[in-house]
Amino acid sequence: MTSHPAAEPALPPNPRRAEILAAAAELFARRGYHGASIGDLGRAVGLTGPALYRHFRGKEAVLAEMLLDISERLLAEGVRRAADPDPGRALDALLRWHIAFALDNPALITVHERELDNVPEPQRHRVRRLQRAYVEEWVAVLRRLNPALPGDRTRAAVHAAFGLLNSTPRSAAGLDRAAMCTLLHTMARAALENAG
Repeated sequence: MTSHPAAEPALPPNPRRAEILAAAAELFARRGYHGASIGDLGRAVGLTGPALYRHFRGKEAVLAEMLLDISERLLAEGVRRAADPDPGRALDALLRWHIAFALDNPALITVHERELDNVPEPQRHRVRRLQRAYVEEWVAVLRRLNPALPGDRTRAAVHAAFGLLNSTPRSAAGLDRAAMCTLLHTMARAALENAG
């Protein structure tokens, strides 16, 4: 298992904040970060725009927390799944987790791809560190499967596989969930196993 940034202590779950983050993901995915106002976000959750400031300092803070939360969840589960001593099982577990995440959260995937540059620099830097650590969990599993595979090639293969898996906001409309899961798993596993 690779090292990863230390997680900050988790705050107790706040259902209202989670509701705001979910609504913001849908709104930002549909309209773009700059196309959605605090007032729009407030209306989406039944609050006035100013009432949102009791939960977040502003729209920038909503976006930053949303993308940090995604990155922290992906890494925590990636670390857990990559720890399987059998690298084939670990790869399957990573694929199942990432596919389920991508299928369940198309708005988050869209926002993550489009809006990271709108996150303030300190949080953006942390998101990128968490993302790199998540990639390295996958790289370590693939290197256990194929020790001769160079690290840079393995990293490139992981990023390419993420491109496939994160295509779900555009690619998942025509198939039911089970069929899409199988298709993505089969394609990504074949690509990763043949990266050498």
